[in-house]
Formats: sequence, structure tokens, C-alpha cells
Amino acid sequence: MSQTDFQKNSKIFSLLFEGISEGIIVVDGSQHIVEVNSAAEAMFGYTKDELVAKHLDVLIPKNYRSNHNKHVDKFIDKAEKRRMGQGRVLHGLKKNGEIFPVEAGLNPFQFEGQRYVMSLVTDITERQNQSLEIEKLNRGLERKIDLRTEELRLTISELKNLNSKLESEIKKRKQAEAKTKKALKKEIELNELKTKFLSLVSHEFKTPLSGILTSSTLAKKYTKSEQQDKRERHLNTIKNKVHYLTGILNDFLSIERLESGKVTYKFEEFSLVTLVNEVIYNANVTLKDGQDIIYPKDLPETILNQDKQILELILSNLLSNAIKYSSEGSTIYFDAELIDGKILKFSIKDEGIGIPEKDQKHIFERYFRAENALTNQGTGIGLNIAKVHLENLNGSISFQSKHNEGTTFFIEIPISYE
Repeated sequence: MSQTDFQKNSKIFSLLFEGISEGIIVVDGSQHIVEVNSAAEAMFGYTKDELVAKHLDVLIPKNYRSNHNKHVDKFIDKAEKRRMGQGRVLHGLKKNGEIFPVEAGLNPFQFEGQRYVMSLVTDITERQNQSLEIEKLNRGLERKIDLRTEELRLTISELKNLNSKLESEIKKRKQAEAKTKKALKKEIELNELKTKFLSLVSHEFKTPLSGILTSSTLAKKYTKSEQQDKRERHLNTIKNKVHYLTGILNDFLSIERLESGKVTYKFEEFSLVTLVNEVIYNANVTLKDGQDIIYPKDLPETILNQDKQILELILSNLLSNAIKYSSEGSTIYFDAELIDGKILKFSIKDEGIGIPEKDQKHIFERYFRAENALTNQGTGIGLNIAKVHLENLNGSISFQSKHNEGTTFFIEIPISYE
């Protein structure tokens, strides 16, 4: 069937084609246009008369014609319906030379023995523009997301830094609060110390001072030579009372230095024999009638590097307690032993009143006095001072005791402070 024959029946096709909004182009087996609808005319800018009998190439850009013709020929040979260029963008050529994107659906058919292809063409310029616009918007959105993400990251980082600063500030405030509480506690303890000191002064100083006053008054009355023993007895009383008061004052001075942190240890080299002899000599002055101190008189010549004055104070305090809490005629045992050539171990054993079992756990607490010792003079601070000093000098103190059987104190201290 020729183009003329097809056109004779074109009224049939026109009735069908004009009701469709897409452009319709019908080509014969040689790819010549035999029919178009008004939508195709408007799309490509041609009139129907300008297109009929023209090769389809007139509507295809030059760069795409060669491949397009091959595809159409294959399509006509296979005679199957399909969307042309699926997955690819096709292009049409307008009369004015403008190239624009299209989609094309191909439908083969036969009419009066001739093969034809009807192409349903859609201008996708607007869709592509929208797609490009959407793509542009998406890129802009992605940039905004990236920007917001970075801003969020910076904000989180700033919040972390702020949180770190807040934690640091809270830590500093807690440290300052703890320091203030510690200072306040220390101030309260110092005030309590002062209160107890005044109480002890009025109690502990009053008795020995009265004894000194009485003994000094009585000693004046014994002027004759045959009364010398009576004078010496009162003079010894005065000496013992003075020694006791000196010990109390030394204890309170030690407490004040330890509390205020002003204690400074003076390390020096000295002989163990010299230390023991001085401690025993001073203790002998305060012995009760019939009391005796047994101590080693053949100690090895050991040189210590410690605070001699503090060590002498500790040993004297323990010997003083042993004498005070033991009865007349009792024996006190003092010993010193060198362990492994590095540790010096002292022991002071008495036969006194001992420490009740229920009081033993409190014996090193400041101002604590065992129930059976309340009638004896004392401040209750000597053992606490000894323990603190020994710990500061890398030493230790312990004891064993039975009520009414006596007490043994043990001191261990390195011969050289390191």
C-alpha cells in the first residue's frame, strides 16, 4: 500500500490520533512518515504536509540518526511492541533546530499487506527540567544537611567542652568544699583541744603544784642536819612533780605541732647505747619505792639515723606509764633488739594494772583513758602522740595486756629513716 493509499484512509486514523495528547508519528517500512497527529505537529513545529513522505531523520538530530535508523530497522524486523531507548534519553529535532528530550513507544502493525510502525512520542522537557530541579534541590538539601551536620557536630563538641568545663568546675568546687570542711573540722578539733587543755590544766596542774608548794614549805622547816633525810624526801617530791609537769607540757606542745603541721623532724646519727642510757637515767628519777628497771647493759654499738629527741620522748613516755601504773616494789623490763640489721625493736613490760579488754581498742585514741586508770594522773594523749610520731618515722607501736597482770608495749622503727 502506497502513501497515497494510506492517506486515503487517513480519516480513520485521524479520528483515533487526534484524541491523544501525545505526538503520534506513523512510518512505513522504509522509515518514511505517512501520518502524524496535531500533537506531533505542535511538538516538532511542522505542519502535517511538511512531514508526510519525509524520512524520519528530519525529526532526529544528526548525531543520533545513524544509530537510530539501525535500531528502527531491527525493531521492524522483529515486529514487537516496546519502549524505544529504554534506560536512555532520546532526542527530537524541531523545525527551528531546537533539540529536546523525548520518550518514544513503538508499536508495529500491518495494514493492507504493508508493515508500519506507530511511534507514541512524549516531550519530557518539563519532566527533565523538574528532575534537574529536584536534583538541584537534592544537592542543595544535601549541602544543607552536611552544613547542619557539621554545625551539629560543632555544637556537640562545644557541649562536650562545656560539659567538661562544668565537670571541672564542679570538681574544683567539691575540692574547695572538702578543703573548707577539712579546715572547719580541724578548727573544731583545735577548739576542742584548747577546751580540753584548759580543763586538764585546771585539774592536772593543780595537784602537782599543790604538792610542790606543800613540799617546799615543809622542807624549809627541816633546818637541822639530822633532819636531812626529811628534807631530801620533800625535795624528791618537788623534783618528781616538776618532772611530771614538764612531761605534760611536752605532750601538749607535741599535740599542737602535730595538729598545725608544724612538726619538723631533725634526723641525726647517734648511738643506741647512749639513747638507752639517757632514757633509763631519766626514768630512774621517777621510780616509786622499791621499783626497779631491768635493761640490757651489753647492747651492741649500733648507730641510728633518726630523730633522737622524738625517739627519746616516746620511750620515756612508755617507761613513765609503766612506772605510774605499777605498784611499789615491782619490776619493769626494758629491752632493745636489732632485727635483720635494719629494724630496731623495743619492748617495755610492766607488772601493773593492765588494760581492760573492752578498752584496748581505744587505747591510742587522743584523750582516752582506760576505766581502771581514771584515778591516776594523766592526760590520755601520750600514746596517741607516740603512735603518730612513729608512723611519721616509718615505725609502728603495738601492745599485749591482761587486766591486773601487766602490759607490754612493742615499738619497731628502722635504724635509718628513708
